[in-house]
Amino acid sequence: MSDIDRLASGLFEESKRFLELSRKQIEASKKTPYLHAAILVAFCSLEAHVNAMADDFLSLEQISVLDRSILAERRVELNDGRFEVMNQLQIYRLEDRLLYLCHNFSKTTMDKGSQHWSDFKAAVNLRNSLTHPKTPPVVDEAAVERALQAILEILNFMYKSIYGKKYPAVGRGLDSNLEF
Repeated sequence: MSDIDRLASGLFEESKRFLELSRKQIEASKKTPYLHAAILVAFCSLEAHVNAMADDFLSLEQISVLDRSILAERRVELNDGRFEVMNQLQIYRLEDRLLYLCHNFSKTTMDKGSQHWSDFKAAVNLRNSLTHPKTPPVVDEAAVERALQAILEILNFMYKSIYGKKYPAVGRGLDSNLEF
């Protein structure tokens, strides 16, 4: 397991632990910081997992310049009649990178009509309401639990379809292996 894989897995465990800690609180005001941490760290974990998966395919020689651009999140420019990947950041939406990885490197494409995809999109909206607030977001345990479960299901789907094996922590569900 690479360092980035350990980081990604550890972040998801932290996220699940924050959800567990929120459940131990009686007052809503004491739950909120844990719920915020749970959702934000869960997305950090997912981004790290996606980056680790993308890195796995960057070493392939047969991938195109555009594929390298998407995998490495680097800009493509036309130089001397050839497309080249530049050392400039080119951000792609997380959802697009997930779909790209599944479409190009897996046995199965993501079913955008599935419940876990719908729950994932709701999780993205929840995260966005915290990171780009227009009004104070409503973040409750049920929404965060659905978001973490959706992320877990997305990770498990990607691991099974890309690597042919389950996501290692899927058996524990939303139970963390951490104590803090």
